[in-house]
Amino acid sequence: MTGNLLILDLVVADENLHTPMYFFLSNLSCLETCYSSTILPRMLASFLTENQSVPVVGCMVQFGAFGFLAATECYLLAAMSYDRYVAICRPLHYSALMNVNICLQLVAGSRISSFGVNTILLMFILQLTFCGDNVIKHFFCDFTPMMKPTCNNSHQVELLSATLSALCTLPPFVLTITSYVYIISAILGIPSTTGRQKAFSTCSSHLTVVTIFYGTLIIVYLLPDTKELRQLNKILSVFLHYPDTSDQPPHI
Repeated sequence: MTGNLLILDLVVADENLHTPMYFFLSNLSCLETCYSSTILPRMLASFLTENQSVPVVGCMVQFGAFGFLAATECYLLAAMSYDRYVAICRPLHYSALMNVNICLQLVAGSRISSFGVNTILLMFILQLTFCGDNVIKHFFCDFTPMMKPTCNNSHQVELLSATLSALCTLPPFVLTITSYVYIISAILGIPSTTGRQKAFSTCSSHLTVVTIFYGTLIIVYLLPDTKELRQLNKILSVFLHYPDTSDQPPHI
């Protein structure tokens, strides 16, 4: 959280960093700070009070915030890949294609779309009834663990979740991959080694973040839900967004 807040402060304070690339980076840092803020307070309260219980409403709020941030990050990473594509493949048009208004529209569009998608899903989840084993076998309120203690048939909600998740992840993922295909092709076409290294250095860190983010999403949410993978999912969730985890699962 400290590192991300320092990035935000630096980008705001230094006028030389008032560029589209650092504008998107500061928004990404804001998202990462909010990720920790969504999970960490409840975990710290559990450590201090030894009370692992979470109200149903609190669990829904946590899940809604997490889903909103995750979907927003998908769109934001796609916007950042488009920014790098324009900078490397169409440098003469960069100022026109990535002006202030377009950058603001990309960020605002990512947040509005994510909010709408998660609101729809939450409305359906709130219609479910929780009973029986009220233990969530995770350290925060994620979708799959939340569906385990429901009394209703959650098949329709799970289908809706899969559909909305695909809408939030597949288009940005395809745009990101397409952008990097053009970027890599353009870089390979640069005659000098120094030029290729300089061009690649402007997008290598973003490419690393994209690889980790989508790689973790695939492992956590697309692979079969087995006992072994369930434990691995918790570990990957910690390394992806959260600074710590709890040894005991929360209760609804």
